[in-house]
Amino acid sequence: MDERSALGVVAERVEGAGDDAAVIDGLVVTTDMLHDRTDFPAGTTRYTAGWRVLGASLSDVAAMGGRPVAGVAAYGAPAFDRDAIRSFVEGAVDVCELVDARYVGGDLDDHDEFTVAGTVVGRVDDPVYRDGAAPGEAVCVTGTLGRSGAALRAFERGDAERGNDLFRFEPRVAAGRELAGVATAMMDSSDGLARSLHQLAAASDCGFSVEWDRLPVDRVVDAVAVDAADRRDLAAFFGEDFELVFTLPEAALRTVRTAVSTPITRIGTVTENTVVVDGDPLPDRGYTH
Repeated sequence: MDERSALGVVAERVEGAGDDAAVIDGLVVTTDMLHDRTDFPAGTTRYTAGWRVLGASLSDVAAMGGRPVAGVAAYGAPAFDRDAIRSFVEGAVDVCELVDARYVGGDLDDHDEFTVAGTVVGRVDDPVYRDGAAPGEAVCVTGTLGRSGAALRAFERGDAERGNDLFRFEPRVAAGRELAGVATAMMDSSDGLARSLHQLAAASDCGFSVEWDRLPVDRVVDAVAVDAADRRDLAAFFGEDFELVFTLPEAALRTVRTAVSTPITRIGTVTENTVVVDGDPLPDRGYTH
């Protein structure tokens, strides 16, 4: 069973499944698992691993418009090294503190591959789900796209210092909270912009029309992309950027641009059906394990 089929089974059996996090009586909770083979290129430090696993869950809380309170992690490895564990915890603590949350501990266990699972709990008053987009609204993203793709290229050429720096993203918690009550649908771009748009379209029973030239491609991508097509791939399909993808009424766009602390870019419009870019179908392709 592939990943999306497995998620379909979960959605059928678990009430409320399908968003970035679960909301229960004002609490928001989410969990993410990362491991060497699929998530940590050679050269990734334990500090970066701690940052990313907690950052991924913090991003899920941000996508619901929530305020993260605390995070924990389960850490499995073939052998325990005190310095590696300390570095992991430092990364987890630092990313939590960046968004005014606390890292409060976790668990250690033997495992044949370095594997970590992070969980974050928070609070939310006005959650933003994926199913509220309506035709005629604007579709926007925070920050820039392609940073994690550029990080992978840095790791591949042996520049681990640069790769680690680019891999440590800032969870968009402040922006998520500022968009709560205004955004009609929202999720993070961990699977890539294109897949996020298809997931939002499915949840909201709508479509999107976006433009390549509107995408806020991070300038670091230009240094690693081999051509224009590769540049687009890194920005739209690679994923792991953890930016927010959201919709909102046209009338709110100008106000939001000045009120939200993170730069936002309008990339297109919500339509009745189908997801297209410059009038052509946008493939439902993104990050896969």
